[in-house]
Amino acid sequence: MSKKDDKRKNGDRKKRKDSCMGRKEYMRELRRLQVELCDLQEWVKQEKLKVAIVFEGRDAAGKGGTIRAITEKVSPRVFRVVALPAPTEREKTQFYGQRYIQQLPAGGEIVVFDRSWYNRGGVEPVMGFCTEQESERFLETTPVFEKMIVDAGVILLKYWLEVSNEEQERRFKRRINDPLRQWKLSPMDLEARSRWYAYSRARDKMLAATDTPYSPWYLIRSDDKRRARLNCIHHILSNIPHEDVPHKKVKLPPRSEEGAYDDQASLEGRNFIPEM
Repeated sequence: MSKKDDKRKNGDRKKRKDSCMGRKEYMRELRRLQVELCDLQEWVKQEKLKVAIVFEGRDAAGKGGTIRAITEKVSPRVFRVVALPAPTEREKTQFYGQRYIQQLPAGGEIVVFDRSWYNRGGVEPVMGFCTEQESERFLETTPVFEKMIVDAGVILLKYWLEVSNEEQERRFKRRINDPLRQWKLSPMDLEARSRWYAYSRARDKMLAATDTPYSPWYLIRSDDKRRARLNCIHHILSNIPHEDVPHKKVKLPPRSEEGAYDDQASLEGRNFIPEM
């Protein structure tokens, strides 16, 4: 790389860094929103609400990080993350979407789909895992399917994380060079990268067919991951009606009296791991 190219690359990196949200500001606002998410989960439990949140987007769009920001401080018994593997041979013979139906929330649950039935609207037709007729059929029937979900009392929120061509390339290169991120990069990701515009066309068809008044798509620009996460959490809180649930004051009870029993002496000789 020439000095001129290196200088331009460093300039682009600095420009991007200056435009992205700082960590201190991000962590302060994230904590505030996570406190609200804890309040939300108490309301969902009390009112037996049923909430399904769908996350879709290209590889490296930031779905996983956004889901972690949402769920890291709440109860997994209320916020349940669903990230299904590839279908088994038996599941391939089922009605498409059948394995997702059983994952939908019961009362008092918020189910977060890390990819969903929309695999058939994106990755499957682009990568040749389904026929064109199967994909078209999916786009025709999904609005009906989602109308049934909403009519059954489920609050359905659908988010598409939109990452730019340049930012996806930067993130992929970072995964290639970082041993802590290499596991995130699969052969499928590399193949998907080469089919950028095929994914764009599939995205546009999916949005045109399934962005409905009762189940709209919400798009989030995700080149700045921190802003994307905060904006998404704020939008979720704004679109699930909830109130604060009064918390009872908790007092720590005293430890029971067991005389002079030495509960540490009984552990002598046990296999504690070495303290390095």
